[in-house]
Amino acid sequence: MRKALYTGQGRGGSLQAILAAMEPELYSLVVGCQTDQPLYEAFPAKRVLHGDIRGAMLPKGEWVRRWQSVLQQPGLNEKRAAYIHIPFCQSKCLYCGFFQNYSQLELENAYIDRLIAELKLGAGSPYLSVPVNAVFIGGGTPSSLSPANAGRLLKAIRTYLPLTNDCELTWESRVHDLVPAKMENWLENGVNRVSIGVQSFNTKVRQAAGRLDNREAILERLAALSGYNQATVIIDLIYGLPYQTHQVWLDDIALLKTAAVDGWDLYQLNVYENSALKKEMDAGRLPAAANVREKAELFAAAHHVLSGWPVAQISVCHWAKTSRERNMYNIMAQQGHTMLPFGAGAGGKAGDFSIMQEQDIKRYMQRIDSGEKPIIMMTASPASANLHDAVKNQIKLGYLDINQLAAEFDPRIGELEALLALWEKNGLVTWESRIVRLTVAGQFWYVNLMQSVLECINALLHGAWSWEMQQGVVPG
Repeated sequence: MRKALYTGQGRGGSLQAILAAMEPELYSLVVGCQTDQPLYEAFPAKRVLHGDIRGAMLPKGEWVRRWQSVLQQPGLNEKRAAYIHIPFCQSKCLYCGFFQNYSQLELENAYIDRLIAELKLGAGSPYLSVPVNAVFIGGGTPSSLSPANAGRLLKAIRTYLPLTNDCELTWESRVHDLVPAKMENWLENGVNRVSIGVQSFNTKVRQAAGRLDNREAILERLAALSGYNQATVIIDLIYGLPYQTHQVWLDDIALLKTAAVDGWDLYQLNVYENSALKKEMDAGRLPAAANVREKAELFAAAHHVLSGWPVAQISVCHWAKTSRERNMYNIMAQQGHTMLPFGAGAGGKAGDFSIMQEQDIKRYMQRIDSGEKPIIMMTASPASANLHDAVKNQIKLGYLDINQLAAEFDPRIGELEALLALWEKNGLVTWESRIVRLTVAGQFWYVNLMQSVLECINALLHGAWSWEMQQGVVPG
C-alpha cells in the first residue's frame, strides 16, 4: 500500500498550508529543490505530464450512441482541427517508443480504403459540417505511403472534411522520402506544411539512431522541398542522442540558420525502457545517451545561440524562422480545441468527450467494415478541462498569468503566487508586470512546472492530490 505523501485535509486551505503538509519527497517533486543551479538541479527528475483530471469513463455500450449524438449536435462557431493517423514505418528508429507496423503495400492499400471509409462516416452531419482550420497527418510515417495512396487519402480529406480557405494541412515525413514523385503528389493534393524528423544533421549520430541519410543528403532534400515554394518546411531536432557531443549539437543548431526551413522543434531524447536504443546502450554497442544535466546544457546552449538570431520563439520548444510558420495545429491542440480523430490509434476530442480509437489495424478495419466509429475509450470531459487547457497552453508558451486564470475560473487560483514566489527564488520564473515568464531553466523544466501547477490547482479547488499525477518521471 502506498504511503500518502500529502496529508492535508478538505478544501479551502491556503497553498502555503498545503505545501507545508507535504512529505519532503513530494515537496521536491512539486516545488523543486533550492539551488543556485536551477538549470541542472531544479527538480530531482523530469516528469511525465498527467495533468488531466480524468473525466468519467463511459460504459462501452454507450460509445456508439454517444458518438451518434455528437454528430447530431449543431455546429458551433469554433476553431477545429483533425488528426489522421498513419501507423506504418519503413524502418524502426532505435529511440522510438511509438512504432506500430512495418510498411507493406497490400496492408497499406487495405488500410487507406478503410481510412477513407471512416472519413465518409458522418460526413455532412451537423457536427462535422463546421469548417476545419488545421489537419495533421501523423504517425508512424505518413511519407511512407505510396504516391497513389497518399493522393487517395488527401483527396478524401478535401472531399469529406469542410476545410477553411487557409487550412493548415501538415504531412509528417522522414528525410529519405523527400523525393520528387512523393513531394509533388503531396503538394498537388493540398499539403501546405511538411514536418520532417531530421533529429540531427550529423551523419554518425543519425546512423547510430537508425536514420538513413547523411548530412549532405538532408540539406539537399530540404532545399528541394523548399524549392517548390508551396509548403512550410518544419524539422525536428533531438538533443541527448548517443555520439551527440556539445560541439555536434552546436553544429546542428548553426545549420538551422542556412538550411531551407521555416521553423523547428527542439526535443529532448527520452530513452524508453523497452526501446531498441536502451538495449543497444545496455549491451555496450552504443555509448550512453546524455543525462539530465547534459541535456540541460545542450538546451541552454541552443537557447543562447537562437536568442541572438532574428527568429521568433513561439513555444518553449518551437521556433519560427519565417512568417510562413503558423504552428496552428499544435497551438490548437494545447488550447483544447475540438480535435477530430481518424485512423487506427488516433485520439481526439469531440463535443464533451475525449476519444481514443482502436490501435490494432485488423480490428480497426473490421470495425470500419461494420460501419462504426472504431472507439476503444470514451471519457466525459471533466468540469476542470478548460482550466487545465488554459494552464497547459500558457506554460507551453512560456508564461503564466494567474490573475487571468483566477478571474476567469476561480479566485482561489491566486494562491499559486506562493508557489511562483518559490520558483522565482529558485531561478525558474521572473515577474514581468502582472505575469511570470519562464527563464531558460524554467523552459527546460516546463513539464515539471506544468504538472506542479495542475496538481496545486487540484488540491486548492478539490482538496485532493492524485497519485497518478504524482508518480510519472520521464524515462532516461
